[in-house]
Amino acid sequence: MAATSADNNHYLNNPMPSSEAEEQSRPQPERASAPERTPRAGGPWVEALRRSDVSRLWGELQRLVSNHPLVRASHSAGLLVEEGDRGSAYIDLTQELFVTLLAKSRFQHYLDTGMTDSEIECEIGQIELTNLLTAELRKRHPESYRLARRISTIIQSSANFRRFDTAGGGDATGDEPHRRLVDRVYGLREWRGDKQRRGQHELEQRMQIVPVRQRDTRMVGCTGDAQIIISNSDLEDLIVSVLEACDSPADVRTLRSLVMSRLPVMDIYLVPLGGDDSEEGHRGFDPVDGRENPEQTLLRREAEGEVGSFVDRFLRGLHEAVRGKTKQYDRIIGVLWHCYLSPVHVTQLEAAARLNVSDSLVSDYRRRIEQQLRALAFSEIEEARRFETALRERVRSLVGEESGVAV
Repeated sequence: MAATSADNNHYLNNPMPSSEAEEQSRPQPERASAPERTPRAGGPWVEALRRSDVSRLWGELQRLVSNHPLVRASHSAGLLVEEGDRGSAYIDLTQELFVTLLAKSRFQHYLDTGMTDSEIECEIGQIELTNLLTAELRKRHPESYRLARRISTIIQSSANFRRFDTAGGGDATGDEPHRRLVDRVYGLREWRGDKQRRGQHELEQRMQIVPVRQRDTRMVGCTGDAQIIISNSDLEDLIVSVLEACDSPADVRTLRSLVMSRLPVMDIYLVPLGGDDSEEGHRGFDPVDGRENPEQTLLRREAEGEVGSFVDRFLRGLHEAVRGKTKQYDRIIGVLWHCYLSPVHVTQLEAAARLNVSDSLVSDYRRRIEQQLRALAFSEIEEARRFETALRERVRSLVGEESGVAV
């Protein structure tokens, strides 16, 4: 398990008209008698829904998932099934999308409202699938997600900033072609419209003079389990400092990355850290006895005792999170094993099926597990590794002896 600074942002790809579509939309006098072309429908959604053709619907959903640019970006960033190939990840996501649409009765809604094939595909691709991936991003990287949205909101709403990618370097106009938010270029309002832009490497170098801000640990949110990290006024001052240090306008994607690199963002997510380490290959330069000396033995025993106390505290926190109820405690231990510690990686839906509970209950238990994890404070990564090893062994015995779930 590791506490990583998650500065990987993911962005929505809104469709833009192609050059062919623009060419077709232009009036052509010599073809005035020919019938007007209609936009290509994405798939036979209406026909499949009327016939209740589940196989056809599944195929169309899988095609939509496989071709969605945000899905490909999410897979490349590791937001889909860990250590799984692209095909299996797409199948799992298609299944989750299908279940979501079925649970919300969206298929029946499409028929009742008389939506066309293109309208159905547009809603599923740009709304339902995007919301599904955004929820996963918010769950995996909650602090980075919140900060990225706050940065975007401040840049667009504050009087200290303006856009530099419009005609004449002024503010955005209605005649400007659609451009995604992450590609829009912003800078300080006091700068001239022809302000020179610098390269990515130079921006990162100039950023080093901006100090990292201290973390604001005040708790906020409806459940009081999220930290402020930085107030809005301080965040706006930080954005101004970043732009002044860079002395160059920057697109929103780059600006987010630069600003968040000056913040103590910690997206805690349990990941296995075992396996081959780079330092393992450097052993052998000093041909000495590999056995530990008395000092190392004493330090190891102290570390094991300290890690054992972390494990006990973590499990006690889970026990209190379910109010000491045995059945719920066995379930949350099962979720901890299948979703985090088991060497056999399964999806959340598969974990719910193995534990014979709902997917929403598994999500709630995962939230409680990660909340207890945030309460732990590790001074170094090696300490976190020892904690993961000890926790895996403890939970393996609990799962085998109490919950009756196959290990």
